[in-house]
Amino acid sequence: MALYEHVFLARQDISAAQVETLIEQFKGVIEAHGGAVRKVETWGVKSLAYRIKKNRKAHFALMNIDAPHAAVAEMERQMRISEDVLRFMTIRVEAHEEGPSAMLQKRDRDDRRDRDGERGQRRGGRDRNREAEQAAASSEEN
Repeated sequence: MALYEHVFLARQDISAAQVETLIEQFKGVIEAHGGAVRKVETWGVKSLAYRIKKNRKAHFALMNIDAPHAAVAEMERQMRISEDVLRFMTIRVEAHEEGPSAMLQKRDRDDRRDRDGERGQRRGGRDRNREAEQAAASSEEN
C-alpha cells in the first residue's frame, strides 16, 4: 500500500465537532477500502490567503494515510461532493514524518513565546525607545 499525506480545508462556520465528524467519515471510507489512517491533526481555524467560496477562514486538518489508491480516490470523490470541504490536497510520500507536523510545531513555538512574554517585552522596549525619543525632542524645543 502507498503512503499519503492529505490536507483538507473545511468551511469556517461549522463547529470543531463537525470537523471531527468529517474526519471520522473520511477515515471510515479509507478503512472500508482496506486502508488505515495513521495520524490525524486538526490545525484549527486559520486565515486564507484569498477567499474561497466566500470564506476568509477555514478549519485545517491533516491525515497521514496508508491505503491503496482506490481508497484515496473514493475519499477525494466524496470530498468533492461535500459542501463543507472547501479544498483538499493529497500527496504521495515515501515515509510519514514522526512526531507533530511543522504546523503544530509552529503553533507550539508561538504559544511558548506568548507564555514567556517575549512579544510583550519587545513591544515594550520599542515603546520605551519611542518615549525617550519624544522626551529628547521636547527638551530640544525648550
